[in-house]
Amino acid sequence: MKIAVVGTGYVGLVSGTCFAETGNHVTCIDIDEQKVNKLKAGEITIYEPGLEKIFTRNLKEGRLRFTTSLAEGIKDASIIFLALPTPPGEDGSADLKYILGVAADLGKLLQPSDYKVIVDKSTVPVGTSEKVRATILADGTGIEAAFDVVSNPEFLREGAAVEDFMKPDRVVIGTSSEKARKTMQRLYEPFVRQGNPIIFMDERSAELTKYAANSFLAVKISFMNEIAVLCEKLGANVDMIRRGIGTDFRIGKHFLYPGLGYGGSCFPKDVQALSKSSIDVSYDFKILNAVMDVNALQKQFFISKIRNYYKDDLAGKKFAVWGLAFKPNTDDIREAPALEVIDYLVENGATVTAFDPEAMENVKKEYKNKISFAEGQYEALTGADALIICTEWNEFRTPEFEKISAALVKNVIFDGRNLYDTDIMESLGFYYESIGRRIVQGQ
Repeated sequence: MKIAVVGTGYVGLVSGTCFAETGNHVTCIDIDEQKVNKLKAGEITIYEPGLEKIFTRNLKEGRLRFTTSLAEGIKDASIIFLALPTPPGEDGSADLKYILGVAADLGKLLQPSDYKVIVDKSTVPVGTSEKVRATILADGTGIEAAFDVVSNPEFLREGAAVEDFMKPDRVVIGTSSEKARKTMQRLYEPFVRQGNPIIFMDERSAELTKYAANSFLAVKISFMNEIAVLCEKLGANVDMIRRGIGTDFRIGKHFLYPGLGYGGSCFPKDVQALSKSSIDVSYDFKILNAVMDVNALQKQFFISKIRNYYKDDLAGKKFAVWGLAFKPNTDDIREAPALEVIDYLVENGATVTAFDPEAMENVKKEYKNKISFAEGQYEALTGADALIICTEWNEFRTPEFEKISAALVKNVIFDGRNLYDTDIMESLGFYYESIGRRIVQGQ
């Protein structure tokens, strides 16, 4: 099949590359000429494990190409995916200007005799497919039979997106058109050969499904973060509680790890957008409002550990920060909790040297000379008063504690991801604070 993907951000590039991997011919379209030139030259523009290999293969085989021309990109495509940003507006609602802008352009380009399926791949509010359809018709021929608009939300986990796309738990497709249904069924059949379902539903239900999924996961994270705070007050261990409830099949073991709060491009934006959609229909979604409050407080809860240890006097202190990305296996720093921690430290007179395996270049673009960056995790420690861990990269899980001790001014670690065993930290003589577990006082 011939496919066009409008937008070469995280979702667009992963989707386009993975569709090409199953033999489709894919043209990815972006208005950023510099980015398109890099992609044409074989330079991948995001970090995602496993993506570069199949990107390079499909580019070489000619199944994956890139252009800045919408007209050229969609000319021969039977399916056009819209994988465009939907940033939060000032009121928290998803901003549809990019999607509707492309829809207006499509209205001028689509031909009545050339049927195409237009697919909303971006995370969009309920009713967006109708707005896309109306915009295309308003700016086009007015002949409705030329196209159908479908909702096909993505459920990709950053750091595991290629695996998620190639072997999805489920594929959700919202359409009321039998013709569009058959087209999408054919497209996705190679991805569900092991029997995982393609779930067809109406467009509005598909749009809401994505928000519901991400919001529910945010609820689980926030619930465990509150349990962790309560553990510290009651003298319980959140690790034991996580194991105790996670083995209940009704609850499951995923998203039960407490920490600094959720971040990234999806959870904060999607929870906020669903809350705004609820307000628009005069419904007070109390759980979502509480989740946003808890997530904001959780970062401050972690910061308060540092504040209390230094008695609110951070001036002149030097901190090493391990981890800048909002999660491991990505270079994405959108809404990353580490940045809020760093901002607080710097605003209160401290200096910061940071290390992250993939995200440092993105932070450098935003922070310039505000903080320093180290070439390796141990180099970041030199002369630091304490180590602060904000992202659970695998290379941080079993470090050489002798090197940490030798480099730090004092054996102090604030761990926002509960990477280390408290008994081991005690035996090594570290002052160690984590989330929802006892404070190790050190020697």
